[in-house]
Amino acid sequence: MSKRLIPLAAMEKIMKQSGAERVSDKAKAALKNALEEIAEEIANDAVRLANHAGRKTVKASDIKLASK
Repeated sequence: MSKRLIPLAAMEKIMKQSGAERVSDKAKAALKNALEEIAEEIANDAVRLANHAGRKTVKASDIKLASK
């Protein structure tokens, strides 16, 4: 099931920008999985909001509302 939507290199970059000197491969994978789960929930909610508004297009406002 390991679908690679977000690259592990991006996870390392985020953690290093947050102050980590070194980042393990398991930590990168854990952050990637957590972010992908959160993103999927937000995307599903945003699609529901767009459908409720009678639109097929998901707008930035749908994402902002879904992420609250």
